[in-house]
Amino acid sequence: MTATMSFADRFWTAPDGLSLHARDYAAAAGPARAPVICIHGLTRNARDFEALAPRLAAKGRRVLAVDVRGRGQSSWDPDPSRYVPPVYAGDILALMDALAIARAVFIGTSMGGLITLVVAAMRPTAIAAAVLNDVGPELAPEGLARIGGYVGGGAPIADWEGAAAYAKRLNEVAFPAYGSADWMAFARRLFSDREGVPVLDYDPGISAAFKKTELKPGEEPPPPDLWPLFDTLSKRPLLTIRGETSDILSPAIAEHMRLAAPDMAYAEVSAIGHAPMLDEPQALAAIDALLATAP
Repeated sequence: MTATMSFADRFWTAPDGLSLHARDYAAAAGPARAPVICIHGLTRNARDFEALAPRLAAKGRRVLAVDVRGRGQSSWDPDPSRYVPPVYAGDILALMDALAIARAVFIGTSMGGLITLVVAAMRPTAIAAAVLNDVGPELAPEGLARIGGYVGGGAPIADWEGAAAYAKRLNEVAFPAYGSADWMAFARRLFSDREGVPVLDYDPGISAAFKKTELKPGEEPPPPDLWPLFDTLSKRPLLTIRGETSDILSPAIAEHMRLAAPDMAYAEVSAIGHAPMLDEPQALAAIDALLATAP
């Protein structure tokens, strides 16, 4: 384990032998609380939580921000068919077993929320509380089609200015108030530095499994078979955060979730699309409220 800045690099082994990585932020002194496991979205990595994780650790909770297999410092899978939520969920449970963590608070952004739903089905006792960030048991087809249009593709980027332009081109609709400094910070999360050249920090093979289930505009979504998983998760303290203009978690899906789980906390981040970065005041206030009452 190698210390880096305010976190340590933690490596563990997946059930199929793949080497996986997480950032491990030590909790500040205080009463023992359930740790937090942060899980990023489809093409992202642990750096998405570089603002949130230290903040939660300072409040007294250990935080593990994972690189899902095929992203960040986690190994790429030689079999792209394994880039699916049930395998990812098994990886998270292997991390918990390796560190003797019986239960944790899960914060899952987009795909990370789907992984959280699967963990709830595989081992309900592993979840002390959960935050679903801009995702639910149904996904709006418009958003899926948009993501399918860029995942695994794109021309090589020559420099960091080009990386920032790429980040802006794909995400400006979700973050209309971002300026040039914000887009450069965004690029530093999306890309890794390979001898001065920015390279997207994920295995292009992740697109194979995703595009098998990608919906085109006008197609009907599959049956909502994740709703039973949501029902299991909602028996724990649960918060859903939605970006006001999200094209993945539609207002109709969010309303269905609220009706199905009346005890679920809910927050909406204004003027933000898919997905909030969880550094917005509305998101932070909602997360703080959940963690104040969570084990």
